[in-house]
Amino acid sequence: MLVTISVLIILVLVVMTALAFDFTNGFHDTGNAMATSIATGALSPRVAVGLSAILNLVGAFLSVEVALTVTTDVLHIQSKEASGALVAGLDSQTALLIVFAGLVGGIIWNLLTWLFGLPSSSSHALFGGLIGAGLGATAIAGISGAVNWNGVISKVVVPALFSPVIAGVIAAIGTALVYAITKSVGDNFRRSGFRWGQIGTASLVSLAHGTGDAQKTMGVIALALVAAGQLNASDAAENGLPVWIIVSCAVAIAAGTYMGGWRIIRTLGKGLVEIESPQGMAAEAASAAIIMTSSHAGMALSTTHVATGSILGSGVGKPGAKVRWGVAGRMLAAWVITLPLAGLVGFTAFLVAESISKATGDALIGGSVIFIILVALSLYIYQHSRSQTVSADSVNNDWDHENEPVTIGANK
Repeated sequence: MLVTISVLIILVLVVMTALAFDFTNGFHDTGNAMATSIATGALSPRVAVGLSAILNLVGAFLSVEVALTVTTDVLHIQSKEASGALVAGLDSQTALLIVFAGLVGGIIWNLLTWLFGLPSSSSHALFGGLIGAGLGATAIAGISGAVNWNGVISKVVVPALFSPVIAGVIAAIGTALVYAITKSVGDNFRRSGFRWGQIGTASLVSLAHGTGDAQKTMGVIALALVAAGQLNASDAAENGLPVWIIVSCAVAIAAGTYMGGWRIIRTLGKGLVEIESPQGMAAEAASAAIIMTSSHAGMALSTTHVATGSILGSGVGKPGAKVRWGVAGRMLAAWVITLPLAGLVGFTAFLVAESISKATGDALIGGSVIFIILVALSLYIYQHSRSQTVSADSVNNDWDHENEPVTIGANK
């Protein structure tokens, strides 16, 4: 299908923005895999994020099941009756603006929660943005059924409710068993041995994260290609995604992972529980098993929810361990509001883009405006973050007291 210059430029902007989201996903979620290994000293901070980046890169090539879920089960933009055609009343420009606005919602929420050191779900930020943009298309552009609610509930909401609980229970049982089995082993020998084990389990979580989360961006790019008439969703399900999508998303998430995301690593590694290496290994093993299983089943699981549930479970499972429930409560609040607030940003972004497009008669102008707004807000958040930094040097500083701000760090 031939596309106009306007559609092509919007498509390029959407792909660039999707890769930018993938990059933020990388540094936002590094802590899911490496926070406990860094906290226990199993790996130095820089080595940990470097290893995680490599394994995220590899993991992105292992499966595309989650990508296909994102392409088909969140938004309903392609007709099932006519091969390759968009749903009635939807043109390529509007469809691309829906995807674009959804990405804006995901990126802004990712950056805000990173700023405050809150390990909220990048996946849910993305899905919330897409759902909000889809609702905007229904309310503003009159596109009925833009959100695939059956897919959202079965592949997003239900896993979000159960995955952290399951992860926490498994990690708690695993931690209790580890301490029971090794109770006669000297503390120093036990810590040293489990640190080596942590390297293996943390590596598995990184591999699982690449397998699950890089695919979500692949799915969004595929969705944009569907919107532009350059890809048929059913063909992608049967034959897989274009190689360039897989490679670009793998590189983007690996690059983001190597940036560190020290604020969130600190919260997960030091803010929730004072973690010892046996706990860290149990938490990471539980996370890896659940994430890999869900990715194989095509469930768009939040690795953040799983990892956080596992870390909390490791605190519950160790006799005498102290869990900072105040920090956990702030994280839970962030989880609850992620979908609706990212959705609100996505809705607003679509409203702005669509309104400008109608006023000017050119969707490219509307898309360009929200792109400029996204860049400006991202730069503002980054500049604000520099007033209170957390780095590889300060990420393992002691968490001083129960009410320490989540974003505490060494001022530079």
